[in-house]
Amino acid sequence: MAKEIPACKNFTGYKPCFPDHNCWEDGCKEMNPLGTKILIINLDAMGDVLMTTAQLPAIKRKYPQSTIWWLTLKNAAGLLLNNQYIDKVLAYNHESLSILDVVEFDVVMNADKSLASGSVMMKIKSKEKLGFGINSNGQIIPLNKGAEYNYRLGMDDHLKFKVNKRTRQDYLSETFNLDYKRDEYVFNFTEDEIEFIDEYKEQIGIEANDEIIGFNTGCSLLYPNKKMTVEQHVTLIEKFISHNRFKIMLLGGPEDAERNDAIAKAFGSGVINTPVNQGVRKGACYESIPDVIITGDSFGMHLAIALKKYVIAWFGLSCWTEIDLYDRGVKIIPEGLFCAPCWKKACPYNLECIQMIDLEKIEAETISYFNRKRNEKKKN
Repeated sequence: MAKEIPACKNFTGYKPCFPDHNCWEDGCKEMNPLGTKILIINLDAMGDVLMTTAQLPAIKRKYPQSTIWWLTLKNAAGLLLNNQYIDKVLAYNHESLSILDVVEFDVVMNADKSLASGSVMMKIKSKEKLGFGINSNGQIIPLNKGAEYNYRLGMDDHLKFKVNKRTRQDYLSETFNLDYKRDEYVFNFTEDEIEFIDEYKEQIGIEANDEIIGFNTGCSLLYPNKKMTVEQHVTLIEKFISHNRFKIMLLGGPEDAERNDAIAKAFGSGVINTPVNQGVRKGACYESIPDVIITGDSFGMHLAIALKKYVIAWFGLSCWTEIDLYDRGVKIIPEGLFCAPCWKKACPYNLECIQMIDLEKIEAETISYFNRKRNEKKKN
């Protein structure tokens, strides 16, 4: 007589977990218990998805025996590849939503304040729901007490822009009823990607003692004013090239191809203009090479944080207090500018926050980092 379906992570009901072993008839050969079944919903931008991975260690501390599924947008799914905490990644589409109509969870955590994520949240079968949903009027609502501060930040500009000093990781931990221990983002390369990185470094002539500066030059199309001008990039790169010690890499995504080409044109072979159309995983491979990443508040910044790079991040319209560089970097913020942060997509003040970016400070902080690194090597 057939035994009941094993509550094991390895069992799919489609094919054997191990060759020539019938788990259904003969019992589980190597039980890997499902434990607490958890779903994370995160359909926000790629940078937010990377930031949310910082919750995974705390989730595993609270639920050491657990199975974690993650629902995200197709363009962000690759960021969760080879993540030791995640058992299944679902891209947001009809097929995934059909699956989620049937599966029952113990805990669902929705990180997003959005109608799409909230509607999924309300349909999921789960014993506990943390984060945000929507009501019958189509309004976003907090579903637990821990989500209320996070919810207030979206409703109160004074609280968000002037009062709040907590990072997003901090208040998202509270949203999910987790202990906050300043856990890092989780991002892992595959063995093939590590091999690709080594081969690319050899191809472009990168050597072990090179001092490499990466410029993440752009930002998403949603907030086009979260980037320097081409002219500012050219001016700053000229400063670094004048020191005769640095190698410069231009980084970005498909939307940055034209501006990166324009910046590279000013220097010929003096900069390394990395490909921007090979997907997010290859982009991460290129960004792993520099020692320092100079960036605005963008996906490239979050990727640099995940890669544990020294990050020099400049801010204008976005909230710098919510970003944690984990003591590996410097924030360049607009001093004394009454309108920043603002999160406006169009600026009524001629983009003063961009014009005020302190290029000299970025240069000085970068050189200071490399000088410290040299001195540490001498001591060792």
